[in-house]
Amino acid sequence: MNIMIKTDHNIDGHQALSDQISGVVEGALNRFRNHITRVKVHLSEENGDTNGQNDMRCMMEVRLEGHQPITVTHHAKTLDQTVAGAADKLTGIVDSTLNRQRDLKRRRTDPSQFPEDE
Repeated sequence: MNIMIKTDHNIDGHQALSDQISGVVEGALNRFRNHITRVKVHLSEENGDTNGQNDMRCMMEVRLEGHQPITVTHHAKTLDQTVAGAADKLTGIVDSTLNRQRDLKRRRTDPSQFPEDE
């Protein structure tokens, strides 16, 4: 799973931050790693120097094999909260998407759907 992290000019994108974010993303999406080709994480502070509520923004985009990119956004007061919130949202959507795909495959190949000739 390839994880790309970008920050805006208001956030110092040092290596420790990248390692921390990669750890959160890998922990959240590890069970789906065989289906994920890439994850992009974009961090920004929307209000610059002002200390507003929920001005930290994390946008995550995951690319699943055979699917369009899935994107989520989460706002919070701190970087840790916004990354964790976005990772939670993304985990739920990826889980739902893959379960839906599994259900469709099962329905297409389930022989019990076709009544046997009697």
